[in-house]
Amino acid sequence: MDRSMENMENHMERKATRRPQKEDRSFFTKKRGYMDYQILFLVITAFGFGIMMVYSASSYKAVSMGYANYYFALRQAEIGLAGLAGMLFVSKINYRWYKNISRILIFICIVLQLIALSGVTGGESHGASRWIYIGSIGFQPGEIAKIAIAIYTAHICVSDPKNVESLVGLAKSVWPMVILMGLIAVENLSTAVICFVIMVVTIFVACRDLKPLAIMFMIAGVVGVILILTKGYRGARILSFFGKGTEAGDYQNEQALLTIGSGGLFGKGLGQSIQKLGFLPESHNDFIFAIICEELGLFGAICVIALFATLVYRMVYVAFHAPDSFSGLLLTGIIVHISLQAIINICVVTGLVPNTGVPLPFISYGGTSLLFLLCEMGIVLNISRQIKFKVKKTAPGAKG
Repeated sequence: MDRSMENMENHMERKATRRPQKEDRSFFTKKRGYMDYQILFLVITAFGFGIMMVYSASSYKAVSMGYANYYFALRQAEIGLAGLAGMLFVSKINYRWYKNISRILIFICIVLQLIALSGVTGGESHGASRWIYIGSIGFQPGEIAKIAIAIYTAHICVSDPKNVESLVGLAKSVWPMVILMGLIAVENLSTAVICFVIMVVTIFVACRDLKPLAIMFMIAGVVGVILILTKGYRGARILSFFGKGTEAGDYQNEQALLTIGSGGLFGKGLGQSIQKLGFLPESHNDFIFAIICEELGLFGAICVIALFATLVYRMVYVAFHAPDSFSGLLLTGIIVHISLQAIINICVVTGLVPNTGVPLPFISYGGTSLLFLLCEMGIVLNISRQIKFKVKKTAPGAKG
């Protein structure tokens, strides 16, 4: 008995003095015993609910355009299924690999944004050049930029933490992202704001000295005011929001509030919306939350908000148990992206902030947004796969 205890103590001592394992930098993650299936379930639930609501909100518009009533829902489902496949594939890619391509991703996004602004691919929509078309396939570079900025910011914060705590060092670190956000802001200020908040919050979490960050924030505020004033429709939206303008978006906001109010507590019933019959513009896109309120009532709206709150909670849980600083900061950026986009969309629809084109994640109609959001969730799942929980060991012979 004494000899066996002595052998066990020697084994534990050798195990304690063993060198730490090298960081896994392989392209594909080795299989782990844990993955956050709650996040997977919530994402699939949001996606399925989105297909149902897109069908309900877009059927009248599809028929009026000469298509089948399920036209928009079918397109959303096709892109969403491709996105789910992409999510599962990305969930197997080692998140550490993104460190190697973080800078490359930013410069690719800059090039893509320049192509979109040039309009050479015919990517103009609603008077703004935000799209790139390759044949019949189109995408918005701004959606890729959100992921790229989350990855790049996390990388610069862990590669040289002290560098981002000085004004000069911070400027040297973030200048590629500043160029990218500036190009995005020319035609899509709301996306540029989301990208900026992703960067700022990630640096805020990583830094101890916040003075350089505060200075950068004030400079960005001044630039934002200039961008609003230089684009007439942006200023008109601000004035309309405060009741001092006659911007066409007033009609959309008024119809959205009427749509929400008509739903009552439990709504008119799925598919029974009146406002989707040509009264509420973008009813299946940016303003789909209003249709949810009309058809499913306050109860349905609370369920949607609870769905996003639970998803964010699970991602925060994974972030707190992240394997390293890079994964934790990368998750911070993704959490900010999804939560901020959901908050802005709901606030726009309910009239709490000026009108802007931000879709509701996973639910609004929009192939580019859905595809890249699902791939982004693949990164979250990959990080969760690499969490190692410590198992509490009991002493030999102890009960329980």
